[in-house]
Amino acid sequence: MTYYINLVKMLFNMDDHLFRIQKAEKLKNVWKISALLLLFSVLIYAWSAYLGIGTDIISGNATDWGASEYERSKLWFVVGRMLFAIVFTILLLFIPSLIYYAITGIPYQKLIIMQQLVILAMLVERIVWIPLMLWWGLDWYVSPLSFGIIASYFTDASWLIYFFGAISLFQLGIIWFQVKYLSSLSAVKKNWIWVSVIFLHIVYWIVVSGLAFVDVYLISGWFE
Repeated sequence: MTYYINLVKMLFNMDDHLFRIQKAEKLKNVWKISALLLLFSVLIYAWSAYLGIGTDIISGNATDWGASEYERSKLWFVVGRMLFAIVFTILLLFIPSLIYYAITGIPYQKLIIMQQLVILAMLVERIVWIPLMLWWGLDWYVSPLSFGIIASYFTDASWLIYFFGAISLFQLGIIWFQVKYLSSLSAVKKNWIWVSVIFLHIVYWIVVSGLAFVDVYLISGWFE
């Protein structure tokens, strides 16, 4: 049986697609879909950088720079965000798939499909966040879709706000989807799958909050 990957259709008829993926002996469009997601990721991050999201530090130095130097800095910022999108997408596509392969024994390419849908959900989340930032000035970690805004009422510790800001409704949906996907294709006990998925997401949230915490220093150091 050959399975042709269609992430959009999978969203609306998940059980049927999970059954077909489980029975599939051959997968089509794995690398084509991966390449398209990589392209979309680069375009979305470039678009948000072009709109000026995250360029506060550069704008703060605008009065000390000439017009050409300021525009050059903005260009390098956009390029940097595009490179970040490439690295981020590749890591998110292949590293969790490798870890889940070691845990469940599910064929690696079938795990790539799972991560493709994860990346799609995260890109949609970023697109949803962009107008929140442009119109209301809400950073991702205080988005109404995340728990960061709640954490900000209880603590001033930026690292904790970033951590809870990384936990969003989209992330909770991704956890549910991954557990459903892995348990449908694997004989591993569902409780163990829940523990594994949640643990890996906690690690991811810690990494995201750590990167957010040092990001301002990295950017300021680069564009001083």
